[in-house]
Amino acid sequence: MMEPTAAHWLDLFVHFASLSLLGVGGTITTAPDMHRFLVNQNGWLSDTQFTSSIALSQAAPGPNVLFVALMGWSVGLNAGGGAAAGTLALLGAMVSMAGILIPSSVLTYTATSWLHRNRELRSVRAFKAGMAPIVIGLLVSTGWLLTGSHDNPARDWPLWLLTVCAALLVWRTKIHLLWILGAGALLGAIGLV
Repeated sequence: MMEPTAAHWLDLFVHFASLSLLGVGGTITTAPDMHRFLVNQNGWLSDTQFTSSIALSQAAPGPNVLFVALMGWSVGLNAGGGAAAGTLALLGAMVSMAGILIPSSVLTYTATSWLHRNRELRSVRAFKAGMAPIVIGLLVSTGWLLTGSHDNPARDWPLWLLTVCAALLVWRTKIHLLWILGAGALLGAIGLV
């Protein structure tokens, strides 16, 4: 790959920015178009580099979006040579991550700010009232699935008791959720659940 120009970096940023707003199911859902753009259209990455970026980031702890930084890093490494390789790799990672994170973050911030400012509007109150049972239902079903895999009451009663206690604490008190999560983690760490 030849030395990238400012237009190449801008093209990378703009493409990832457009994908940012399409990644409704997570950034990984935009991987096919990233492949088309980075491998097929521009030849900035090989198939192996592309798939390795996804595999490595999925195996590593941390957010799933890290594969975008690895792809940008590889684009920079492929473009640079010698002493410039590290600088271009870092630039590639920064450009790709900025492109994938900024638009969706700005959209989320703008939408939540607008909703907060207009929280007294009837339509906003109706939206929140309609979403509340959906969110509660999803949380209950997630808890049920996580706890339901432990179906031996004689052995798993501490886990079921912890689940019921946590649900009651969330429902009936104003204890911050992080304290409840921390207590559950502590009980798990010492082997009680």
